[in-house]
Amino acid sequence: MPSEPSAPAAPASPTPPSLRRVRHGDLHRRDWAWYQDKGVTAVVFVGGVSAIVFILGIFVFITKEGLGFILHTLDLKEFFTSPAWRPTSRNPTYGALALIAGTASVTGLAMVVSVPFSLGAAIFIGEFARGKLRESLKILVELLAAIPSVVWGFIGLTIMNRVIIDLFHVPVGLNVLNAGIILGLMAAPIMTTIAEDSLKAVPDTYREAAEAMGATRWQIIWKVVIPSAKNGLLGAVLLGVGRGFGETMAVLMASGHSINIPHSVFDSVRALTATIAAELGEVSNGSDHYQALFTLGILLFVVTFIINLTADLIVRGVGKAE
Repeated sequence: MPSEPSAPAAPASPTPPSLRRVRHGDLHRRDWAWYQDKGVTAVVFVGGVSAIVFILGIFVFITKEGLGFILHTLDLKEFFTSPAWRPTSRNPTYGALALIAGTASVTGLAMVVSVPFSLGAAIFIGEFARGKLRESLKILVELLAAIPSVVWGFIGLTIMNRVIIDLFHVPVGLNVLNAGIILGLMAAPIMTTIAEDSLKAVPDTYREAAEAMGATRWQIIWKVVIPSAKNGLLGAVLLGVGRGFGETMAVLMASGHSINIPHSVFDSVRALTATIAAELGEVSNGSDHYQALFTLGILLFVVTFIINLTADLIVRGVGKAE
């Protein structure tokens, strides 16, 4: 039988311009796009490094200003066990126990207020809300975070003060309860945002598998979603604690600014941050009182750094373990 004619050969495709440039040795040509890429890379690098430089600079400055007091005047036993903060008396004492207790009590009550509210809001936004309702709630949470702290302090000073006096029949409404409620509302937005992101990071396959086994919506959330996101939720709570621990103006205006160790939520207290804000502008530069305030700043810096580092390690460590 005669052989079938062979198919004509396909015409050679034209060489792409990029290959022609490679063949002509133009691969390393530095055009405008190359310089633009390098410029953006440099800007991003400087932005990332600057945050570390600024934090180190702040810590070095605070340590330098308070180091003389720490080395020559500070009595650790008095500082951590005495409630007597009298830096301007004839025989000055620098006991910070009442200030530490005031800060801890306000922050603790703030977490009691904000943690259920924040986690509940995060669960509703992430698991129940849909469409425009979800987007509207997220915008409202972000707007809540944008309210200045001095405005929150003004609310505590004028509104919450009167509400607490009328509701609980106490002589003064500027106390731990007032400051704790205000601080809890201030810390709630950041906790809600981070918690909602943690819930959203749980794979949908977990929910689908639980639903296929007949679990209800709440059983899926309680038995599957929350345990899977517990690391991010714990990190959100710790970041909220750090946010409350370092707040100044709202606590200064709502806590009563009285130096004593609180025995109930109706006692007025003074926080570490409020003490620095109220007294730093009235002391002479370089005095023991001046350096003692910077020592309080060092204590605040170390505590907040440990809280934030712990939150970061919890989130990262659990992610690696899984």
